[in-house]
Amino acid sequence: SVCCKWFRWSVLPLDGTLEAEIFRDRDLKRCAVCGGVFVPKSNRAKYCPGCAARVHRRQKTESERKRRSAVDS
Repeated sequence: SVCCKWFRWSVLPLDGTLEAEIFRDRDLKRCAVCGGVFVPKSNRAKYCPGCAARVHRRQKTESERKRRSAVDS
């Protein structure tokens, strides 16, 4: 066995990258913003969780700005 049951069920779920490195059941991706390695929750993920919030907030702001300017004209 690679590791004991306690480690596998208690410690590994807290560190997804370590879990992926040990078991290789999930692919690792690189963040498009910071270049860090992360375990994607879906096949469409482009950003690590830290960068995702900032990127989505910026995209939403730009979308709202565009929508509001279209209403005025």
